[in-house]
Amino acid sequence: MRARTSPLLTRRTLIAGLGGTTIFAALSPAAAQARLRPTPAQTEGPFYPVEFPADVDSDLLRIGGGEPAQGEILHLRGHVRDVTGRPVRDAQIEIWQCDHNGVYRHPRDSGFARLDRNFQGYGRTVTGADGGYAFRTIKPVPYTGRTPHIHFAVAAPGRPRLITQMYLAGERRNDGDFIYRRLGDAQLLVTVTLQPATGIEPGALATSFDIVLA
Repeated sequence: MRARTSPLLTRRTLIAGLGGTTIFAALSPAAAQARLRPTPAQTEGPFYPVEFPADVDSDLLRIGGGEPAQGEILHLRGHVRDVTGRPVRDAQIEIWQCDHNGVYRHPRDSGFARLDRNFQGYGRTVTGADGGYAFRTIKPVPYTGRTPHIHFAVAAPGRPRLITQMYLAGERRNDGDFIYRRLGDAQLLVTVTLQPATGIEPGALATSFDIVLA
């Protein structure tokens, strides 16, 4: 007798397990009616910007016409949806992360003197009609006490602001990270797999991180 799968886990777990790959088209009409599991909220952290860079956009690798930042290039894309699977348009997406040296663009970071000043460190964009968004940034790296991650804040019309974090599958530091560890089985919802950015940018990486708003 075949085991039954929880409708709360089916679609969302598959998405997370495939690094956020969109699989809605492959689902039956009945599965499409299942409610998605909301993306878990996490701490904003101590390094949310105290002031925003002059060049606030979705490409964190260049500030104006300056030199490119150091680090492995990452094309980060995804969709924002509600628990019924409907796209959420006009949601403001913010991301922030440390640079290639593990330093945040924040004066409280003890390594601020080593900051890669070519790395924007913070990006912002708005979802389209399909709920889609895209950033060009760097592969996250660890800093003292934390596994590699990217911070997200999502502000959608008529909804409370969601703050969460995105992590990398297979990263050896994950198990030792207390913030990641306390997620339990919800780790699947915020963990992605990196792949070559074939057809997007030679030598770069790519991933997809879908966000579900409660």
